[in-house]
Amino acid sequence: MMKAEQAWQAVLGQLEMEMPKASFDTWVRNADIVSYEDNVFIIGVSNAYARDWLESRLSSKIKRQLCGILNRTVSVRFIVWQAGTDQLVQEPPPLAEEPEDPPIQYKSTAVINRYSFENFVVGSSNRLAHAASLAVAERPAQAYNPLFLYGGVGLGKTHLLHAIGNHCVNHNLNVLYVTSEEFTNDLINAIRLHTTQAFREKYRRIDVLLIDDIQFIAGKESTQEEFFHTFNSLHGQDKQIVITSDRPPKALVTLEERLRSRFESGLAADIQPPDFETRVAILRSRSERMGRIIAPEIIETIARRVQSNIRELEGSLTRVLAFSDLSNQPLDVKLVDVALADLLPKRSSVEPDDIVSQVAAAFGVTVQNLVGSDRSKEIALPRQIAMYLLRVEANCSLPKIGETLGGRDHTTVLYGYQKVTDLLERDDKLRRQVIEIRDRIYGQ
Repeated sequence: MMKAEQAWQAVLGQLEMEMPKASFDTWVRNADIVSYEDNVFIIGVSNAYARDWLESRLSSKIKRQLCGILNRTVSVRFIVWQAGTDQLVQEPPPLAEEPEDPPIQYKSTAVINRYSFENFVVGSSNRLAHAASLAVAERPAQAYNPLFLYGGVGLGKTHLLHAIGNHCVNHNLNVLYVTSEEFTNDLINAIRLHTTQAFREKYRRIDVLLIDDIQFIAGKESTQEEFFHTFNSLHGQDKQIVITSDRPPKALVTLEERLRSRFESGLAADIQPPDFETRVAILRSRSERMGRIIAPEIIETIARRVQSNIRELEGSLTRVLAFSDLSNQPLDVKLVDVALADLLPKRSSVEPDDIVSQVAAAFGVTVQNLVGSDRSKEIALPRQIAMYLLRVEANCSLPKIGETLGGRDHTTVLYGYQKVTDLLERDDKLRRQVIEIRDRIYGQ
């Protein structure tokens, strides 16, 4: 059972990296292994909706991952299970049999207790967002209203949102956390069941409204209309509103101008990919919570390998530990390479010319500029970034990089590579730009 448990934890770690955070938290995070006998995994979930969702959406993927980890054929079955009771849960009748209580449709997702300010690792990439969130939690509707947090996937926006919610709940405030998708679904149900008054009471009689992933209401006219009135109602009553998005308000081009201007009226704070020191701190924090003592060189190796977001970073640590436990191999740098081999892009498949052309396109210059003799700053930095990516992503030798970039000598290439390596740990904007170029190189 121990190896089965470790295999399941490894699958959870991988799913956490691959899935949208809201979906993972809603459907997968609390799924637990009930038993493993005769190569059959019995996985317990809290309700029939989660069971059906997992069976229809993830069953084959989970089975495939478990087979790969254990190197044998296994099957997976999902059941409704209450942890600690040793028995199946009596499933409730379908909603269709309970028409007399339509407001049951409006149950919201509760704030998640484990997300707090205490376990949020602060670094240069998220310091403003963290400070603003803490100020809002301590003085709702007095510091920044609305607070708009934005940044890429897996960088900590949802963590800060729940941290604000938990702090406010602990101070006896009425908090409502929803994703924009849940807000839309609530509105659709209210229209369908003629319960719009109950809908409005739910969203307007609260102290703090936390809306996750607001970008998904873009293009939905009825949802935007209702959210506009909800926003005005709460703001007019001095109630705190906190919103997250994957992009700043001005970049939400299909959002109505009146909503964009409301979002920009408070404070917009971005969260950028973490630098090396922050990535190391995050991995140390995670390993301490897992009760594991991990050598600094292992932590630093993972931190250098995984740069894009925190979810992938933490998932990679989980995967490395599971790989070590299941294979009974000691934790060393070689094992990290093996454990993360299929998560990291296959560098051998990258053509040097592809890298050069992607860098040129990203900076609005031509390939001829990069391989030519121009030494202006506008050309020199993109050229050095190309050197860095050719070294890191295509595994090119220094002479090969020099040859690709117009016949430059290896000392020039080495200087360019080292300069960009140093800049990436200090310049948040450049780091984000290089990550975007890397994603385009691999067609993501």
